[in-house]
Amino acid sequence: MITSNGNSKIKYVARLQTDRRFRWREQAFVVEGLRTVQDVIAYQMPTLLLHTAAVEPPTIDAPTVAISDVLMRHVSDVETPAGILAVVPFPRLTLPTEPTLLLILDAIQTPGNMGTMLRTAAAAGADGVLLAPGCVDPFNPKVVRGGMGAHFRLPMQKMDWDEIEKTVSDMDSWVASADSSTPYTAVNWQNRAALIIGNEANGPSQEALQLANGVAIPMAAAVESLNAAMAAGIILFEAARQRA
Repeated sequence: MITSNGNSKIKYVARLQTDRRFRWREQAFVVEGLRTVQDVIAYQMPTLLLHTAAVEPPTIDAPTVAISDVLMRHVSDVETPAGILAVVPFPRLTLPTEPTLLLILDAIQTPGNMGTMLRTAAAAGADGVLLAPGCVDPFNPKVVRGGMGAHFRLPMQKMDWDEIEKTVSDMDSWVASADSSTPYTAVNWQNRAALIIGNEANGPSQEALQLANGVAIPMAAAVESLNAAMAAGIILFEAARQRA
């Protein structure tokens, strides 16, 4: 059992949890919790698994190491660790040649929001998520936790706006905007479509507004706006309803 935070494996995991550049250099990130680890194994084999004595780890073809409870708290991103975590390579999922529904995240900065939107997009049957400039790291621990396995089911690609424009050139592009007069229920989501959700504080960027038509969620008077993740969920599931 490892008990020292000077151990190389402990240092490696701790750095993956806190250092975005290191994650991208290593092309690896951390998932936590027994259920999540078991789910991940079906899609992507971990390269390292750490667990406490209280947790019976799954059998995998990779190093599996017991560590102390103190060290688990040291390397975990949550206040009350589940007692098991795994290092996993970045998934290598590719977008379909002709996607029918894409979610585009425009400078989404809150990890919890991004994680929720990834999970919602996967549940609503989206073909992929495009990450426009200014987005938080999709492999941030809080994004991963909020995504609940979406990272392994849903293709995600970081793109600049020129790349995004080319990708959606033959799709109907819509941007959620409170200023729009077009309600989301009036859109024909059975067409090939892309939905842009803008920054939590500032709304859609100028690039998004130039690329897409506005679509709004009608709300009662005096309500300014919805949380970005909530708005994404409402519109994506309208698309799913129409496509059912």
